[in-house]
Amino acid sequence: MGSQWRTALELFTAPATRVLNRFFESEPLRATIATDAIIGAMAAPSTPDSAYVLLHHVMGETGGKRGVWAYIRGGIGGLADALEKVCLAAGVEIRRNAEVVRINMLGSEVAGVTLADGTEIAAKTVASCIDGNQTFLKLLGAQHLPDEFAEQVRRLDYSSASAKVNLALDGLPDFNTGATPREIALRGTTHICPDLDYIERAFDDAKYGRPSQSPVLEMTMASLVDDTLAPPGKHVASIFVQYAPYKLAEGTWDDQRREAFADRCIDILAQYAPNIKGLILHRHVSTPVDMERTYGLTGGNIMQGSMGLDQLGPMRLDYRTPVRGLYLCGAATHPGGGIMGICGRNAAQAILRG
Repeated sequence: MGSQWRTALELFTAPATRVLNRFFESEPLRATIATDAIIGAMAAPSTPDSAYVLLHHVMGETGGKRGVWAYIRGGIGGLADALEKVCLAAGVEIRRNAEVVRINMLGSEVAGVTLADGTEIAAKTVASCIDGNQTFLKLLGAQHLPDEFAEQVRRLDYSSASAKVNLALDGLPDFNTGATPREIALRGTTHICPDLDYIERAFDDAKYGRPSQSPVLEMTMASLVDDTLAPPGKHVASIFVQYAPYKLAEGTWDDQRREAFADRCIDILAQYAPNIKGLILHRHVSTPVDMERTYGLTGGNIMQGSMGLDQLGPMRLDYRTPVRGLYLCGAATHPGGGIMGICGRNAAQAILRG
């Protein structure tokens, strides 16, 4: 086997720690990069396949620059607004707040959808951007699927341990780094995870069904580059949190447990930015259960399925489904999670080919 194939196989199957330890000497840098190997995953950097999760989050480009992410002016809703303008200009009819409760069938073919208010919309083609469990088992029904395919959908792994804490702030947190100006230093991502062992210990709690006592935090402050998000002098902070397991060994994610976990996250952040608590005007917390309830993400999995080798590439759900006229166009298909258009583009090409 050639060296390129060995490298590729390693990236798809190895733990991220193997790659990080080979290429980097600085422990804080290793830990910082390792967070990209665990985002949205029920895994640690030492878990097999986590090297690919790392690769997935740094591949591609934005604005002609490789391996970077970007803010969308006005927040992520700005992307939907831009797409809406393009669609309306092309003559597309858009319905907002129109919950679909059933995908309708006529014989062995799709016939359209039924909305929550009972409205039926006839269509020969239905493209679903939600996950396989929601599409096939909840909206369509397993009775319309080949037994083998229905079983494949039931076996999909939606394990998740991600939470979000969003903050409205009365000013800028001070991390006492000496970096000036602070506005520039905070435009990127602030990682709270001193070393790889810290991440491993955080995962240990989740592995046994406990919210992490010392969770991994990634904080971004989009208001520093987008003045439409907050009034002058105010800011918003979005904190991505690992690890908050969807399934708890004891009890469930109720309001008390959710807020207690958020308090723990803020306490940890305050160890590095002591003024943060006094700045908080409002906070919003989402556990994996909240994400499932609010956004229809099975298990709260933001990737619409785990990103392990058994659910990548040809092992991920196909754009074409066993039901004529029904297509998948979201992250449940290749190449998976993240805000990018390639899944939809590939699905559109499949639809056009018929």
